[in-house]
Amino acid sequence: MLRARDAMDRAYAQPLDVPALARIAHVSPAHFARTFRSTFGETPHRYLQRRRVERAMFLLRESDRSVTDICYEVGFGSTGTFSRTFRDIVGRSPRTYRNESAATDVPTCFTKAWTRPSA
Repeated sequence: MLRARDAMDRAYAQPLDVPALARIAHVSPAHFARTFRSTFGETPHRYLQRRRVERAMFLLRESDRSVTDICYEVGFGSTGTFSRTFRDIVGRSPRTYRNESAATDVPTCFTKAWTRPSA
């Protein structure tokens, strides 16, 4: 499971699916999905989405690139899916998140700890 999760952490922007991750973990796709959820408390798909959103949050705070560029860079296939997923996890739209985080002047490590999505 750790090898698969590490692969997701390294290649979060690549299209990853459960069968490919199950091959990395050397188990069947069904066993992988069940074991991943019981081990880490969330589905592989949700974990991958959360990793992508975390990276997007960093890019929104630290760069002036467009939301669309960031959406595609972190691995989402459409801006609609990105915005909906971002809002589900963070509770705000990407544009609102950028505007609200622009005014803070706090070290990055504190910002990451405070803004890390919990779900």
